Amino acid sequence: MSAALDLTPAPGAAPISRRVGRHAAMELRLLLRNGEQLLLTIVIPTVLLVVLVHAPLADIPRPRAAFLVPGVLALAVLSTAFTGQAIATGFERRYGVLRRLGATPLGRVGLLVGKTLAVLAVEVLQVALLAVVGLAVGWHPHGSVALVLGLVVLGTIAFSALGLLMAGTLRAEATLAAANLVYLLLLVVSGIAFPLTDFSPAVRHALQLLPSAALADGLRAALTHGAAVPGRAWLVLTLWAAAAAAAAVRWFRWR
Repeated sequence: MSAALDLTPAPGAAPISRRVGRHAAMELRLLLRNGEQLLLTIVIPTVLLVVLVHAPLADIPRPRAAFLVPGVLALAVLSTAFTGQAIATGFERRYGVLRRLGATPLGRVGLLVGKTLAVLAVEVLQVALLAVVGLAVGWHPHGSVALVLGLVVLGTIAFSALGLLMAGTLRAEATLAAANLVYLLLLVVSGIAFPLTDFSPAVRHALQLLPSAALADGLRAALTHGAAVPGRAWLVLTLWAAAAAAAAVRWFRWR
């Protein structure tokens, strides 16, 4: 005689890895379908790189491509992980999307991690495209791929947490304005497109504490000079990533 089939309900959430993975996949699809996001994250950095390499619009160290490509890679991380993420999440919060997600077992940490993983996937495409464009305009990279990956991941965590913190605490309209303003300011004052040597020593030392400046300096050292990444860059990025992630987990609101 066969054993009785047990049909007792066993409700429960899926494992956290599956929840986060599914959410990251959904976020990635949404990012790739958003034309405005693609303009901000892919088209603008690419066009900026080509224009600044060929147009003498500023006193940029030569070879120009060697200085600009690492900086534009940092800009790509900033645009995707911070600006685009903050704006999209801010309006998801306004329209009640996050409130519905808050009723699922995903949880606040799962939401933040899933969004960050989706951003990292988009950045793979960005880095590949910018590398091809950089080679086409005369860039000759050399250095450690592992160092570059470490810097990009750490920078992504820092900027993603900052963007999600902004989106989870401010109104959508305020997030839209603030994220774009910060993007433009960091483009100018972080050594991304223009050297920090243009500023006075006191101002330069202060600007080097920005995560965007640390990421640009680190990538430039790893890809241009073939040297070890300065310890200051690792320290600044680590502190920003830890502080921003802790703040996002603590203060991010679903509604």
